[in-house]
Amino acid sequence: MNKRFLFYALFCVGCYAQQKDKIVLDVTQFYGSILLHNNDISHLITAHPAGLIFSYNIKTYGDEAWQQHYNYPDLGYSFIYQNMNNRTLGENYSLYAHYNFYFFKRNVQFRIGQGIAYNTNPYDKETNFRNNAYGSHIMSSTYLMLNYHKENIYKGLGFKTGISLIHYSNANFKAPNTSTNTFALNAGVTYDLDGGKKIAYKTINDTINFKQPICYNFVFRGGINESDVIHMGQSPFYIMSAYADKRVGRKSGLQLGADVFFSNFLKELIVYKSIAFPELSVDPNDDYKRVGVFLGHELYINEMSLIAQLGYYVYYPFDFEGRLYNRIGLKRYFGNKVFGAITLKSHGAKAEAVELGIGVRL
Repeated sequence: MNKRFLFYALFCVGCYAQQKDKIVLDVTQFYGSILLHNNDISHLITAHPAGLIFSYNIKTYGDEAWQQHYNYPDLGYSFIYQNMNNRTLGENYSLYAHYNFYFFKRNVQFRIGQGIAYNTNPYDKETNFRNNAYGSHIMSSTYLMLNYHKENIYKGLGFKTGISLIHYSNANFKAPNTSTNTFALNAGVTYDLDGGKKIAYKTINDTINFKQPICYNFVFRGGINESDVIHMGQSPFYIMSAYADKRVGRKSGLQLGADVFFSNFLKELIVYKSIAFPELSVDPNDDYKRVGVFLGHELYINEMSLIAQLGYYVYYPFDFEGRLYNRIGLKRYFGNKVFGAITLKSHGAKAEAVELGIGVRL
């Protein structure tokens, strides 16, 4: 992949942005360390990864009421090149959508980005068997940044410096999937394509009452995943969810519901463990299905929302990663009743699957 071409493409996108949008570009360099979140990757922590972050940021000024309630955040896109400085791990190229949120008179910026990554050297049983962190070329990636951020110091130029956390994982789409987390120091420059022209922030008299009666949600989720046993094979999974929610204000809603999991990878895993580990006393006829109940919170951001749920399996015939599970992700509303969702289901820090879902809210 030609890094110069990618930078040029991002620059051109900024130059040809619609004139009604105020665009700020930034380029940030980072240098850090891989965190030891799992002893299984200790052999891969041999050097300090480094890289570059290129970002395209669209400013908001209160044209919509939700923007003022979040202190006029930025919406944007970013590209990360990360050299793991380890031949086994290779290099990562990632694309993200992100939000920038501001605090302390807009001097502190917090960014959260979600996207996909391409790894140049994933696990291969013959040529790269030591890479138990990345089991596939394509992975999901999340990154967080906390910066002291100062725009338009001189003719549109500014700077930023702070810390970053970059996570790569394929969420058990394919084994192995131990994943990595990079903690890094970063510093960079920003450039306002308007040359620092100031625009006044708008305030809208928001009189909408967001408190609503209890609503009922029905969601179908699905995807493909694999157990931690390498080459056992990928299998589809299906999840049926039903929950009640109560919106208690513009930003927040509470949830209470249940999930029924049809995780086909567990069928093979149950048989495998019953044969390979007789000391575990696993019955090959154990049911692979699970039922859980959960509590959740939904943070509303325009048509998008961020969900976080904590669940407990009440039907749990086969022991897999414990009875507690959690789910985080994004929802996108299409009108008042229909929504789509992409979520990560895990047990603590151990990911089980990325779920794609569609649902209705009545």
